[in-house]
Amino acid sequence: MSSDAPVQDPFDEDALGRAYDTRLLLRLWPYVRPFWRQIALTLLLFVPIFALELTPAWIVKSGIDKVAAVASVETIEVSAAAEISSPDVPFEDRVDEALSVVLDPPVGWLIGTWLAFVYILVTMSLGLLQYVYQVLLASTGQYAMRELRGHVFEHIETLQMSYFDVIPVGRLVTRATNDVENVAEMFAQGLVALITDVIKMAGLAAILFVLSPKLALWSFAIVPVLAVAAVLFRLKVREAFRAVRVRIARINTYIQESVTGMRVVQLFSREERNMKEFDRMNADHRDAWNKSIRYDSLLFATIEVATGITMAVIIGVGTGIAEVGIMYVFIDYMQRFFMPLRDLSAKYSVMQSAMASAERIFQVLDTEPGVRDPLEKVPATPPDEKGLVEFEGVWFSYQDSVGRVEDDVDWVLRDVSFRVEPGEKAAFVGATGAGKTTIIKLLTRLYDVDRGVVRVDGIDVREIPQQDLRRRIATVLQDVFLFSGTLARNLALGRSDLSEADIMRASKAVEAHSFIERLPDGYQTEVLERGANFSTGQRQILSFARALSHGAHILVLDEATSAIDSETEAAIQRGIHVLMEDKTAIAIAHRLSTIRDVDTIHVLKDGRLVESGDHSTLLAQAGHYSRLYRLQSANDGVRRAAARPA
Repeated sequence: MSSDAPVQDPFDEDALGRAYDTRLLLRLWPYVRPFWRQIALTLLLFVPIFALELTPAWIVKSGIDKVAAVASVETIEVSAAAEISSPDVPFEDRVDEALSVVLDPPVGWLIGTWLAFVYILVTMSLGLLQYVYQVLLASTGQYAMRELRGHVFEHIETLQMSYFDVIPVGRLVTRATNDVENVAEMFAQGLVALITDVIKMAGLAAILFVLSPKLALWSFAIVPVLAVAAVLFRLKVREAFRAVRVRIARINTYIQESVTGMRVVQLFSREERNMKEFDRMNADHRDAWNKSIRYDSLLFATIEVATGITMAVIIGVGTGIAEVGIMYVFIDYMQRFFMPLRDLSAKYSVMQSAMASAERIFQVLDTEPGVRDPLEKVPATPPDEKGLVEFEGVWFSYQDSVGRVEDDVDWVLRDVSFRVEPGEKAAFVGATGAGKTTIIKLLTRLYDVDRGVVRVDGIDVREIPQQDLRRRIATVLQDVFLFSGTLARNLALGRSDLSEADIMRASKAVEAHSFIERLPDGYQTEVLERGANFSTGQRQILSFARALSHGAHILVLDEATSAIDSETEAAIQRGIHVLMEDKTAIAIAHRLSTIRDVDTIHVLKDGRLVESGDHSTLLAQAGHYSRLYRLQSANDGVRRAAARPA
C-alpha cells in the first residue's frame, strides 16, 4: 500500500474495516482464552450435531429403499448378486449396515411407523443439542466480552483529562457498549458460524462425491458461478453497508443535538425546520437501506435459482445412474449445502461491523495514559506537615508544548510560584481565562505541568500515587455532578469508612441537613439523572457536604458559591469557617466579596501571578485587584438598586 494512502480514523463511526482481520482476532484471543473449556465443549458438540443433521435424509432414504425392495423382489436379487460379486463394499452399504441397528424395525413394528419414530427422536435430539450449542456459544462470547468491556472501562478511567477534552463522550460510551456488543455478536453469529458452515459444506461435498462421483460433479457444476457471484456481492454490498452506517450516524447525531438543545429549539420555534431536516436525513437513510436490500435480495434470489437448477440436474442426471434413495440424499444435502450462502449477507455484515468495532476498541486501549503513577510508592503523609501546597516556576499549556518555541505556545500559566502553608486560607482571583481553575487541575494532577513543579507536603505530586494525592484534597467544583443512586451514596462516593454520622455531621456544618430532612426519604432519597430533582444551589451545598465529609487536609473551592444566593452563601460561609480549621483552603472565585477574609489573595492576569496579599493590603496598593473590586462593588450596587421595590 502506498504511504500516501489515507489513514482510516478508528474513531470514525462510519468507517468499515475488513470482514476478517487476523491481527484483531489474535488480540481478542486473550479475552476468550480463559473460557477454553466452553470453547472445546462447543467444538465437540458440533460433531454430533452435524451427524444428526445428516441422519434424517438417510432415514428417508432407508424407508424408500425398503419400500422399493418389498415392491420388487428382482431388485433385491440383483442387489444381492452385486453385493456378492463385488470385492469392495460400497460406502452406501457400509452406512446402511452401521445404521441398521437403529433403522431396522423391532419385531411387531411396521417399517414406516418405526422410521417415523426414529425421525422424531433424531429431530428432538438435534434440537436439544443445538440449544446447548447456541447457549454455550453465545454465553462464552458474553463472558469474554464482559472481560473486554471491563478492561475498556478500567482503561478509560486511567486516561488524563486532556484525552476527554478532544474525544466526545458519546464515542467513548459507544466503545464500551455498542462496539463490544458487535464483537460479542461475532462469536454467536459471525466467525464461528462461518467456520462451521465451511466445515459443513466441505463435509457434505465429500459425502456426495463418495456416494456418486458422477452425480456430484453435475450437482456442483454451478458452484463456481455462485462463488463469482458471492465475490461481486461482497464488493457491492460493502459500499451499501457503509452508506447505511453514514446515514444512521447522522440521524443519531441530529437527534442527540435536538434533544439536548430542546429548550433552544422550542424557544426559537425551530420545530418545523428541524422536522424538515430530519425528514431529509430519514429519507436518505431509507434509500441507502433500499440499495442494500436490493443487493441482499438479488443474492438470495440467485441462490434460490441455483438451488432449483441443481435439483433439476439431480433429477435429470440421477435417473438411471443412482437409486431413488441416493437421489433423495443428494437433494437434501445439496439444499443444506446452499443454506449458508443464503445467510452470507447477514454474516458478512456481522463480521465487518465486529472488525470495525474491534479496531476502535483497541484504539482506545492503545492510548497510553498521559498521567501515570510513580513506579515506587512514596511514604505516607509526613506527620509534621499536613496541607502544605507549593507551586514553583510552573508553566502550563493545554497544547502540546514539547519541542515548540515558547512564543508559539499558548501558555495558560507562566512561571507561577506561590506557597500555601498548612492551615492557611488562600484565594485566587482574576478575569476569565487568567488560569485560576488550571491551578486546581495541576494541584489534583488532572494534568501534569510542562515546566516547574507542584508539591504537596513537600513531595512532587508526580511522585504521589494519584488516588493517594486526591484523598488528601477535597474539591468542590462550580459544575456539581451528582450520580444516580441515593443521596447518602452520593455524599460518601463509595467510601466504606464514612459512616452515616460522618455524612450527617458534614451536612449539618454546611446547613444542608435541614433541607435533606425535608426530603421524602431523607438521606436515602434517590437522585435523578445529574441531580435534576435538586436546585443549583442545593447541588452546590451537597457538594460542600460531600467534600467536607471526606476529611481531607486540603480543601479546594472552585467558584463554589457562584450560583448560590446571598442567604445560602452566608450559611455556607459559617459552615466552612468551622470545618476549615487546621486545614489548608484554596478558593477560586469571581465574586471578590466572598474571599475578603482569607489570609492571602493571589491575583492572576494573563497566566501570571501579578499581586499577592490580604484584602486590605491589595486595596491599598490600588493595583489590579483594587480595580476588580471597585468594578464588582459598583455592579453589585446597581443590581441591588434595581432589585428594590419601586
